[in-house]
Amino acid sequence: MRANSLQRKRDMLHLYARLTLALLAGLPVALAAAPAQAVDVVVTIKPLHALVARVMAGAGEPHLLVQGTMSAHTYALKPSDMRRLSAADVFFRMSDVMEPFTARVVKALPARVQVVTLEDSPAMHLLERRTSATFADDPHAHDRDQGTDHGHDRNPGHAHGPGSGSIDGHAWLDPVNAKAMADRIAEVLGAKDPARAAAYRANADRLRADLDALDAELRHELAGVAGKPFVVFHDALQYFEQRYGLKAVGAIAISPEVPPGAGRLSRLRRQLAEQGVGCVLAEPQLDTRLVSTLVEDTRARIGSIDPEGSRIAPGPEHYPTLLRTLARDIKACLTPS
Repeated sequence: MRANSLQRKRDMLHLYARLTLALLAGLPVALAAAPAQAVDVVVTIKPLHALVARVMAGAGEPHLLVQGTMSAHTYALKPSDMRRLSAADVFFRMSDVMEPFTARVVKALPARVQVVTLEDSPAMHLLERRTSATFADDPHAHDRDQGTDHGHDRNPGHAHGPGSGSIDGHAWLDPVNAKAMADRIAEVLGAKDPARAAAYRANADRLRADLDALDAELRHELAGVAGKPFVVFHDALQYFEQRYGLKAVGAIAISPEVPPGAGRLSRLRRQLAEQGVGCVLAEPQLDTRLVSTLVEDTRARIGSIDPEGSRIAPGPEHYPTLLRTLARDIKACLTPS
């Protein structure tokens, strides 16, 4: 009887030992299976936010900084924005010239926040800024007209530093550049979140394929207005022009923050008459009275474009919607009714 009791105790202890070992053996597996915390990402403007959102699909949602109809050119950072940025893992921007409010901000962020300037992505095709009222007078315009590619493929040894003021910052308006940025976004997120690196890469590859299809669609859409002259409010369309054979011949203002002088407007009015310019493109956030003054007593029509897509809802579909809207609005202004 006593022997049976001892045997039962030994059997129970053996069973407990086996259960304990099984639980301990299973513990690392359970911990490894737990989902990794999503990377906390902040993005400056809607077009870039859309690209980041596509690459992050299924793994989290990036936070958009410049919301509503505000422009990155004139945006003023709020204290709540600074707190949000300081808590982030990654901060994506175009450049400190394109988003001037970021120039000082990035120096004040904690070292743990990775600042990614997408203008510096490998394989970016960058163009120099045009500053003349009429682009035919721009020192680089003649090279482009003669077939010389005056763009720059960004690489670590490039002479222009990050955020260089000589670079036109609207590089997202070329879908080929958007593909280069998608690759950089996937690389950064994969390094921060290795457990999802393959998913980020797969999302970026799908985005690249969609951008190729969008590029072909826009090329077909704009073929009928290629080469027709128009004037823009400020020189924001250069990448879009070069990709699709469009012909902006001048800009009312050097930048949205710098009002044009009388001499600049006078040169543009002469160009409207001499080149038969039929379209002047205003922007919704900027003073349209200058555009009305410029076209007065001419045959030029007034159209409107929104290069940042400020009136388009943010999200993964913002980018293709932005480029399709640009194509539609340019084509409408250049096509007589």
